[in-house]
This record gives sequence, C-alpha cells and structure tokens, in this order.
Amino acid sequence: MTSTPLGSPAAQPTGADLALAAASAAAAVLPSVEPLVAAGAQPGNEHVTAAFAGAAIAELDGALTGRVAVLVGDELTQALAASPIEGLDLAAASQPAIDALAEILGGTAKAARTVGLDLVLSDIGPDFTVVPLIGSGIAASILIQDHLLEARPAAVEQPPPIESVETPKADAGDTVVEPSATPAMPSAVPGDGVVTPLPRRGIEMLHGVDMEVTVELGRTRMTVRDLLALTPGAVLELDRAAGSPADLLVNGRLIARGEVVVIDEDFGLRVTEIIDDSAAG
Repeated sequence: MTSTPLGSPAAQPTGADLALAAASAAAAVLPSVEPLVAAGAQPGNEHVTAAFAGAAIAELDGALTGRVAVLVGDELTQALAASPIEGLDLAAASQPAIDALAEILGGTAKAARTVGLDLVLSDIGPDFTVVPLIGSGIAASILIQDHLLEARPAAVEQPPPIESVETPKADAGDTVVEPSATPAMPSAVPGDGVVTPLPRRGIEMLHGVDMEVTVELGRTRMTVRDLLALTPGAVLELDRAAGSPADLLVNGRLIARGEVVVIDEDFGLRVTEIIDDSAAG
C-alpha cells in the first residue's frame, strides 16, 4: 500500500489556483442570466479582448497593489444600454464582481472605470493571467496582473486536512487510472486565440445588480454661515409642503413618489406614483 499525504508543499495553491478562486468569486456576482463557472486560468495574450464588447478595470489596494479587469460580451453591454436606470454603466455593474475577486486576492478594489477594449492591454500590462467565465459559452473573462497572484496559501480555502489517502498496489498487467482533482474544462481560447461571447440575452441580466435607492422628503438651500450655526434641535424648512409625497430616487434619478409610512419601528415608502421619462426630465 502507498500513502500520499495531502497538505504537503506540493498541495499548496499556485498562482493559477488563486486566479481560479478569485475568478470564481467574481463569476458568482457578475450579471448573467445563467450560472457562470471560472475555468482554464492561463497566461494572457494580445488576442484576449477579441470578440468582447466591453471592459472595466479597477486598481487594487492592500498587501499588494495592481490592476484587474473584467471583459464582457455584447449581451451585457446591450442590456446596460437598454436599462431605464441612468447612471448604471459597465463599471457600476462589474463593481461587485471586482470587489469579490479583490477580497480573494487579499486587497480592496477602488471604483472601477469603463475603458475601451483597445486600452485594456496597455492598462493591464504585458504580464497577466486570464480566466474565462463559462456558461453555455464564454460569457466573460477575468484579467489579473501576475504579481497579484504570488503564492499566499491562506488566500485560497483548502479542504479539511486528511492524514493520508491509501492507494492499493496494482497487480502486474493492471491499468491504473489516477483520479483527477480538477475536471476537464473547455479551452479558454480557441485555436485562433479568439473567444466568442454568448448571444444577447436582454435586460434581465441586470436583475441582480444592486442599486442605491434614496427617499427624499425635500430640499433647501443654506449659506455657509447658516450651516455653521446649526445646533442640536435646529429645524430646517424644506421646499415641500406638509403631506406632500416623498421622492424615490435610484442612483440620483427620480423614478417614483409615495407616502412615508412606519413599518414596525422602521420608516417605509408606499409608492403612489411612477414617474415616466418625460415627467422625470
């Protein structure tokens, strides 16, 4: 009988393991109409942006600093273009995915920015790893600068320690098939180095994107002198009459009005009017 210890130095996560773990975290929250799986971490090349429709890049702070990027297909960029919510662009839609992969890498992501595909390679640099996100096809790709993938064993969750795995000796003439720890995954880049995104899906891709929702009771304008004179107990007069509906804003855009209510011990808003584009303008 032979024994193969798990947790030996050879079992520690590599840069590819870390890239795969980070991309998996991003895949879980990137807008998509189907579950995405991270697969096939490999060195980046000049063809990586081919056939994609948009890109977002963010700086990472923390133990290591660097850049990561998310490449997406036409389906997501078209959904964003058709969104009725202003202020929701590719950078905003990709931010949760970038935040998730930054956490795995041991850093904190700054605000993402949307960049042209022709600028991705110059922004990310020559040495990076690419991990495609697979659904029924290649829906997106994650790009990570190689120096962010330096081995950090604690960054990738490891299975519970097992003392040993016993493998019976094979008799002479037997064919032994070693179990594979990682299932075979589709190639990230076809033979010509061009990836093909999924077909367009529509605005339903954005259903899981978080939006900042604000209820506004009213506004007023004050001089700096009056602001500095504020004390506890001061009362501000707003530009809204008592009993008037409050405004519901999404990313700063007015979309509805309603009545302020109390639910248990919390405030709420009962929507009474939906604002169309002409009224909101």
